[in-house]
Amino acid sequence: MLRLENVKKKYKDFELDITMEVKPGCVTGLIGRNGAGKTTAFKAALGLIRAAGGEITVFGKPISGLSAKDREKMGVVLSDSGFSGYLKVKDLAAILGNLYSRFDEGYFTGKCESFGIPFDKRIKDFSTGMRRKLHVAAALSHHAELLIMDEPTAGMDVIAREELLDMIREYMETEGRSVLLSSHISGDLEGLCDDIYLIDEGKVLLHEDTDVLLDTYGILKVTKEQYEAMDKSFLMCRRKEEFGYSCLTGEKQFYAENYPDAVIEKGSIDGVMTMMIRGER
Repeated sequence: MLRLENVKKKYKDFELDITMEVKPGCVTGLIGRNGAGKTTAFKAALGLIRAAGGEITVFGKPISGLSAKDREKMGVVLSDSGFSGYLKVKDLAAILGNLYSRFDEGYFTGKCESFGIPFDKRIKDFSTGMRRKLHVAAALSHHAELLIMDEPTAGMDVIAREELLDMIREYMETEGRSVLLSSHISGDLEGLCDDIYLIDEGKVLLHEDTDVLLDTYGILKVTKEQYEAMDKSFLMCRRKEEFGYSCLTGEKQFYAENYPDAVIEKGSIDGVMTMMIRGER
């Protein structure tokens, strides 16, 4: 559905060099700390910035060769873009109807109503969370085959976030659709994504199926003596602590069976990200 192969983009103090893929029928999460390169990767995937190298394909075509009809099959929510603040919902509906041949006005206005989005206010008077809801409703309104969503739940309260996640799950019930999204809220990704890419300083540190990450990864808490005595074959990285070491492994069952005295915490997206970025490899 979407593939970035050795895609490079260099700025004065940052360089993106990334390979990743969003497969048909999958929800793929992109995680990393602020400034890791997530938004740059999104913009490269959309052709909004010119890559300095590598290849980007969407729907099996080079991004430079996408037609207007191909681009209609993409729904987008970016963290740093939006609609004119002087528009109202009815104005936006008219614009979307002219832009997308498959725009579903009934779906769009229905989602706006369910999100509690006011129809009689200009967008500039919306709260941050309300603007995000509007962006998501618009992205879903034309039955796109690929959704690209950069921090779609930013600024939303707990109820609104859960409504959005339900909308994405409903969207994925139609065969052949895919989603690429980022979020700082790991619980959103753990309950939604099929696989996760972790990037830092513009490079992929880890790619893993979400189920595998949650089921087989773990963080060992061991003393210095325990660490020195243990088999380190399946340790991915370590971090010095007051009590000894925290160690990330993708084979927690091995250590549970062979080192019963070690404390092993269940893997989580936040835990794995922290260890991979701050730990020694």
